[in-house]
Amino acid sequence: MSQSLYLICVSGTREKLQMAAMIASVAAASGDAVSVFFSMNALQYFVKGHSGEAPAEGEFGELMAQEKGVPAFKQLFKFAAELGDAKLLPCSMAIDLLKISKDALDPELGPPTGLTLFLSDAEGGQLLTF
Repeated sequence: MSQSLYLICVSGTREKLQMAAMIASVAAASGDAVSVFFSMNALQYFVKGHSGEAPAEGEFGELMAQEKGVPAFKQLFKFAAELGDAKLLPCSMAIDLLKISKDALDPELGPPTGLTLFLSDAEGGQLLTF
C-alpha cells in the first residue's frame, strides 16, 4: 500500500538534512509518494555552485562527514527524485528573500511552491519537519 509522505526541511544542519534525505529516498524507492519542501536555512544547499558543507550539530554529524560509506544528503535527495520520482520543491518565499532565480537552483528541484499550497497538498498524508 502506497502512502503519501511530506517533508519540510528548514534546518541547515547536517544531521537533520541527512535524516530527511534518508527518509525521502527510502520512502520513494519503496513506492510511496514523497514531496520535500526546502525553505529557510535548508534551501541554500540546493543553489548551483554552493560549495559549503552543512555544519554538524554534534559528534554524530562530524562522524558522518568522516565516514566514506555515508552518501551525502544531496545525493540521497537526488536518488529520491530520480529513482522514486520524489518531488523536491523550493519555497517561493525563501527564493524571494535570497534573491535567487529558479535557474540558480539545482536541476532536481521542481517549481517554486508556496507553503499554503504545500500544506494543502499534504492534507491526509504524513507530515514530518526537519
